[in-house]
Amino acid sequence: MRTKIVATLGPASDNIETIRKMVANGARILRLNFSHSDAETFRPLIKVIKQVEEETGIPLTIMGDLCGPKIRVGVIEGAPLTIEQGAKVALGLPDKSSEINDCPFIPLDQPELLDGLDKGMAVSLSDGMLQFEVTEVIEKDRLYIMKSHNSGLLASRKGITFPGKHIPLPAFTEKDRNDLIGGLDIGLDSVAMSFVQTRKDVEDVKEEMQKRGAWLPVIAKIERQNAVEHLEDILQVADGVMVARGDLGLECKLSSVPVIQKKIIRACRHHQKPVIVATQMLLSMVKNPIPTRAEANDVANAIMDGADCCMLSEETAIGEYPAEAVGFINEIASETEEYYLERIRGPYAPTKETNPIKYLSYSACLLAQNIDSPAILCHSRSGSSARVICSRRPAQPIYALTPDDSVLTYLNFFWGMTPVLTDSTIPEHRDRLEKFLEENKGFARGKGYILVSGQPTPGQTESKTNEVKLYYK
Repeated sequence: MRTKIVATLGPASDNIETIRKMVANGARILRLNFSHSDAETFRPLIKVIKQVEEETGIPLTIMGDLCGPKIRVGVIEGAPLTIEQGAKVALGLPDKSSEINDCPFIPLDQPELLDGLDKGMAVSLSDGMLQFEVTEVIEKDRLYIMKSHNSGLLASRKGITFPGKHIPLPAFTEKDRNDLIGGLDIGLDSVAMSFVQTRKDVEDVKEEMQKRGAWLPVIAKIERQNAVEHLEDILQVADGVMVARGDLGLECKLSSVPVIQKKIIRACRHHQKPVIVATQMLLSMVKNPIPTRAEANDVANAIMDGADCCMLSEETAIGEYPAEAVGFINEIASETEEYYLERIRGPYAPTKETNPIKYLSYSACLLAQNIDSPAILCHSRSGSSARVICSRRPAQPIYALTPDDSVLTYLNFFWGMTPVLTDSTIPEHRDRLEKFLEENKGFARGKGYILVSGQPTPGQTESKTNEVKLYYK
């Protein structure tokens, strides 16, 4: 299994039997959604996950998804209201409602959200079901008139977005801070951060962890236009990225989302960062035992784009077939990956630069391809050399040995990677690889295996990848 599967836990799957089935069907990352809960509520569930991990011997990664700022309108008088195409509505701060008497008034009690809103700008409500355009500025930054582009139901407390507009709210909220602190206590392995706009948002989370002497991989969810525009900067500090197509499809033109997905995946590969494609991958399986043909194609195309992970949300959280949904992604991946490898015709060559580690990793992939090696084995204390090998997309499975538990769970995000906790009492990294290879009966004898390690030499000040070995078992 090369493509990793993220399964969201919820009422349909927060029990040991379903988690066992999902893991058996290929789930390696289990997502806990903090939008609807807090750390203490998840504590018993984490114990269940750890029990399954112990039973199966498979490293599982627990990802806490922080909810970020919730942007919702207030109570609309007379709601729900039917809005016809071309209808006029007002949007403003609550104290401005008395100035409007000829159309529905939508209150928004966060003044900063209206800052810079101007004539001609777009506004979406109810998950994009209602689309508006600002037609009149009655009072700048306080009260506006909008025209509806379509018909629909207008209800209170629904989400509102301003496509293309910078939202001057920090992505890291006080609730997120409390959830992160609690998550560290209960044993999260990684965190996903919602509504990231710039690298500063990711740095805020990392600084909070540093205060507590902790490190977890931070997955930046790309769901705003600003994040797309600042992707290169975000990738400098994030440990991975999620293409969160739900909100991204509200912030950007829906027709542009497929191309944005491809661009994000390509950028992540060049930065050796894992990328998760999420939202509505097999949505019909919330109610149906098999996905639609279009959904199967969507999953396959994400894999063909080069995604490391595919994520299931409602399908496993509230759906009637959570384990089957995981199984279908695994099945689609198995069919797709062989063609993907055939199409790219060998590992990706690195860009021209002075980077010995990249070229050693590329050489390891070329050597594995040339001798038809069954596997590439890599020792990686920080995970960086394993990530570089993964970014070359070799056909062979990658076994990444590390002595660090936190690196072990991070490597679950990467395409084609099997993380293994290694015996740290053996001093030499190469010896650790050889011992694992010799003792593992799954590796057939009479074959050549590629070993990648960092063997300290007298001239080295720190241990870095400097050795590729062809080992015949």
